[in-house]
Amino acid sequence: MRILIIEDEPDVAAFVKKALLEENHAIDIAHDGVKGEDLALSEAYDLIILDLMLPQKNGLAVLKTIRKEGIQTPILILTAKGNVPDRVAGLDAGADDYLVKPFAVAELRARVRSLLRRQSGDKISLLKTGDLTLNTVNHEVRIKEELIELTSREYSILECLLRNKNRLLSKGLIAEHVWDFHFSSDYNLIEVYIRRLRKKIESKSQQKIIHTIRNSGYIIRDIEE
Repeated sequence: MRILIIEDEPDVAAFVKKALLEENHAIDIAHDGVKGEDLALSEAYDLIILDLMLPQKNGLAVLKTIRKEGIQTPILILTAKGNVPDRVAGLDAGADDYLVKPFAVAELRARVRSLLRRQSGDKISLLKTGDLTLNTVNHEVRIKEELIELTSREYSILECLLRNKNRLLSKGLIAEHVWDFHFSSDYNLIEVYIRRLRKKIESKSQQKIIHTIRNSGYIIRDIEE
């Protein structure tokens, strides 16, 4: 999933980025409120992690602008301002969750997983279709009981398709959610990854998992076992 981190402290931003890259997310970083707001309004994200004390424009003002523009992307406030009035102000302005510094990496990851499940409508950590199961906690992909070894990018594409099950995703939309904004727009690369995914999962399954809609994109449909 594609996540935007708006955090002015480089060490904190790098720490959070590393923790989430290990969860196979694509990460963009902005170090001030103006740049963060611009990215939030112009790019497609699955989650935004927002500090409150930012240069140029504070996080609360950024949050209010994002919601005023009708963007419903889940927002996790990550800040040292942990007293009750600050938490209430952030949640009332439209934040979905609040994590106070210093924080444990395990809790950060758990809150991110929770918000992403909420966004996609999934209340559990297992994404399934037919005999394929993807566990968003331990990142294991299985066909029946057999573990399928995927690269981090293959896993991210499969997770994106499963979170949007029964929804047609264009190559551009997949790129937006799996790569950061430095992606070269070479959509042939996505075709390469899709072929690799199919070879790994469909060779083990008795069912066709990933469907191509010509000139439109890809879809995973719900399959009853």
